Amino acid sequence: MATKIILPEAELPTHWYNIVPDLPTPPPPVLHPGTHEPIGPDDLAPLFPMDLILQEVSTDSYIEIPEEIREIYRMWRPSPLYRAHGLEKLIGGPARIYYKYEGVSPVGSHKPNTAVAQAYYNAKAGVKKLSTETGAGQWGSALAFACALFGLECEVYMVRASYEQKPYRKALVETFGATIYPSPSSNTNYGRSVLESDPDTPGSLGIAISEAVEVAATNDDVKYSLGSVLNHVLMHQTVIGEEALKQMAMVDETPDVIIGCAGGGSNFSGLVFPFVREKLAGKMDPVIRAVEPAAAPSLTRGSYQFDFGDTGQMTPLVKMHTLGHPFVPDPIHAGGLRYHGMAPLVSHLQELGLIESKSLHQNQTFAKAVEFARVEGIIPGPEPTHAVAEAMLEAEKAKESGEEKVILFNLSGHGHFDMGSYQAYFDGDLVDYEHPQERIDEAMAKVPVVTGV
Repeated sequence: MATKIILPEAELPTHWYNIVPDLPTPPPPVLHPGTHEPIGPDDLAPLFPMDLILQEVSTDSYIEIPEEIREIYRMWRPSPLYRAHGLEKLIGGPARIYYKYEGVSPVGSHKPNTAVAQAYYNAKAGVKKLSTETGAGQWGSALAFACALFGLECEVYMVRASYEQKPYRKALVETFGATIYPSPSSNTNYGRSVLESDPDTPGSLGIAISEAVEVAATNDDVKYSLGSVLNHVLMHQTVIGEEALKQMAMVDETPDVIIGCAGGGSNFSGLVFPFVREKLAGKMDPVIRAVEPAAAPSLTRGSYQFDFGDTGQMTPLVKMHTLGHPFVPDPIHAGGLRYHGMAPLVSHLQELGLIESKSLHQNQTFAKAVEFARVEGIIPGPEPTHAVAEAMLEAEKAKESGEEKVILFNLSGHGHFDMGSYQAYFDGDLVDYEHPQERIDEAMAKVPVVTGV
């Protein structure tokens, strides 16, 4: 049986942590897509309210969480940390395994940590409607939930492959009052252009982002909301790691290895950024590892250069590990990880040598997730199966070597809306995609050349 480590409600974080001021070298600037010059707050004003823009460019280490947001967080935060005794017994050996469980939120994932914050600041600015994209549906359902709390309309563009694979995610989004479309759609100019060139496309997060950005950019009463990648989004998620630090201290443990799945970077950053702060301060020295799908391997096979965050080239240019903005990944079930790039801050941390990365195939991750579920009683979402699998592989290595290790990973959401994925695994229908290098090269050939930055 797992041991649940509960942080008192009084210990709910009062501030989000901004890692930028603590980095040994600052991250590269964000560039205007036309001029390739660094952008300012005014350039982002058509898409975001000023409070979020100021958080995006902030040089303050901590930003206070408004009490209105903390009151909503109390619906599920602090989230539990578990000691995985069942998993330790299954694997054997000296490793002690802990996991932070974000599946206790109203939509079953970590995403409301930033969705609630973004809806709050938009409502405060008088915005009436938000547009967004979603991969597997976790972000779309989180923003729909948050918009319902603050009386905002919400329009969601869900990657077509996931829209078809996960019908109950669509139902969850609609339950919270949002409107949802498969992307690419016929609602936008960009969506129509994609469908004209490839009517059978499975879609991608890059395409869905383009559609949602177009809706916001062409309607004065609509703002855009993003569930990952951007600095302020990652910062809102640091409540996960701040809680985990206190919970590990409660049991007098310091992690040797910290693991999170990575697609755009939000749940990974949310857990690890506070630990990176402690590492930089010399208080601990864990190995910190991002695990991504082999079918969308931006950190492990992508290039570190400036690229668009979307396929339609509507966003600013950010320096990140990228497979090229035209990249359309294969339709794996971890839809939330099917992105061509990686958060600029996560990419920067890898370039600084503060984190490392690894990719896994989906059959391997689902096999490990099933073993985990049978001893821990929680069915992981397809995305965190990557973290589960890597934590188990790390524990197996510790067993072989006899090395005592403390392993911490983020179980960022449950898989109750993803049982079709598990059924496909049981039926032998999951395909392990290895993205061909020539397709990566083809996409990268269209990435803009930026010099002098």
